[in-house]
Parts: sequence; C-alpha cells; structure tokens
Amino acid sequence: MGYEQIIITVDDSSTMRRIIKNTLQKIGFANVLEAGNGVEALEIMAKQNVDMIITDWNMPEMDGLTYVKAVRGKDQFKETPILMITTEAAKEDILTALRSGVNNYVVKPFTPDTLQEKVFKLLGLATDE
Repeated sequence: MGYEQIIITVDDSSTMRRIIKNTLQKIGFANVLEAGNGVEALEIMAKQNVDMIITDWNMPEMDGLTYVKAVRGKDQFKETPILMITTEAAKEDILTALRSGVNNYVVKPFTPDTLQEKVFKLLGLATDE
C-alpha cells in the first residue's frame, strides 16, 4: 500500500536523510524530497507543495528553528505538519521547538517504528494495529 503524500526531509547529513528516506519508503511513502538545509528546503517548497516536513535542528545556512519559523510564516504551510528530528533532547529545547511551530519531535537515535508512528500520527493515517 502506498501513500500519495509528499514529505520533505531536511538534514545536513546525507546519511541521516538516506535513513529517513529509506524508512519512509519502506512504510509506503514514495514521494520523499531531500534538502541539506532550510534555505534549500524553502527553494524546493517554492516549486513543490509538500504534505509534511521532517527537519533536523542543527544545520548550516539556516537551522531547523529558523526554517520552521520561515515555513510557518507562509500561508500555504501554516498547517503543514512538521516533525523535528534532533539530538537536542532537553525539555527546554523541546518546548522551544514546539513554540516555534513544530508539531512533534523525535530524538536521535530513533527506531523506524518511532518514525512511522510519529509520521502516521501527524498525517492522520491509521496504523495497522
């Protein structure tokens, strides 16, 4: 079973983008876009609508929080679910991310099941349980 939603994964680590993309493809998301930072992601999103954003926090050029705020400042992305994946696990960091407009949060390292659960929840998809 495949899903039509377009997801963009934004991370300066190509390895992490590949892990996320492979995980998403295994659970049925064929349309996964990639960007190395927030600037690149915004350029892609100017041409291509996305249904969900998965972003890292610590990136060069434009970090995850700045990127999230930029996305939330655009009308077409005000409601787009944003999942932040990061090593920043402190409670204050999580609150900062949520206040900036992030919908949910995954701390690295994560399991494919955790990613699937968060993605399905944010997109309002039923899991097979």
